Amino acid sequence: MQQRNFGGSGVTVSEIGVGTWQFGGDWGAEVSDDEALAILAASVDEGVTFFDTADIYGLGRSESLIGRFLKQSRMADKIFVATKLGRGPTPGWPDNFKTAMIRKHAEASLKRLGVEALDLEQLHCVPAGELRRGEVFEALRALKREGKIKQFGASVESMDEALICLEQPDLGALQIIFNIFRQKPISTIFERAKRQGVAIIVRLPLASGLLSGKFTRRTKFDARDHRNYNRDGEKFNVGETFAGLPFEKGVELTDALKPLVPNGMTLPQMALRWCLDFDAVSVLIPGAKNALQARENAASSDLPPLSPDLHKRLRTWYDRQVAEHIRGAY
Repeated sequence: MQQRNFGGSGVTVSEIGVGTWQFGGDWGAEVSDDEALAILAASVDEGVTFFDTADIYGLGRSESLIGRFLKQSRMADKIFVATKLGRGPTPGWPDNFKTAMIRKHAEASLKRLGVEALDLEQLHCVPAGELRRGEVFEALRALKREGKIKQFGASVESMDEALICLEQPDLGALQIIFNIFRQKPISTIFERAKRQGVAIIVRLPLASGLLSGKFTRRTKFDARDHRNYNRDGEKFNVGETFAGLPFEKGVELTDALKPLVPNGMTLPQMALRWCLDFDAVSVLIPGAKNALQARENAASSDLPPLSPDLHKRLRTWYDRQVAEHIRGAY
């Protein structure tokens, strides 16, 4: 497992991490406690040192499971945990963005994770208006001064929101949706993030599983799975599901990628490797439903970079075949 600098923080993390949205539901069948702990253990065995979670994932379940793992792991002091706040139902929007509630939610995460300070606290896709006002960032700065968080950042839906956040001089990290189907960050924020020493955390590098190459137009998802109930943005931003592509179009585009996969790679490994080939990226956080998937994701770190010719082909293909089909804030 290769390591990368986490922005300008002086901290290094594994370039493949693990996302834990699935521990809280929204992906169909519930991941049991034992399965969740096995995913974390398999990831660490493969050299993963970065876990991403949020207080809304299972209303604290994901954080609590990570906290249990940290208590029993000999590698706990090597693991960097990034969490998020702002989307919880109590008290909900807009009161979640008040300074007192930001403090309350951060302190609850501290307790569930069982740590003295949060490695990274992120605003969780809060409205652009709140980002512009800046009070949410001041609340995070206060927590940092008090030693309750080590760094703060923001998880955003669009590049416009990312640019608002980059106006904050001490921003530690930006979490974005970035994959072969969503290439806009390359030209809008990567160079600036590098200049400012802001870490880039990539979520949904496999586009909600589309880039696994396993789906067909007939694939059905559990009623509890966001790939069913948010397919067209019915519940939250459509970009969080299939990268904002209509499902059938996403399957069609994925099938068109399969002949381009280099020898010795699978399609999902190519997709992860493509993201890693950009030096602005600090860490990818693909999810995993079992330990085997976690190990397969981690293995992408040891694969060679894609060729310049393949990168050029994928960029041209995106411009001509994909970009016009992306929906939602981007």
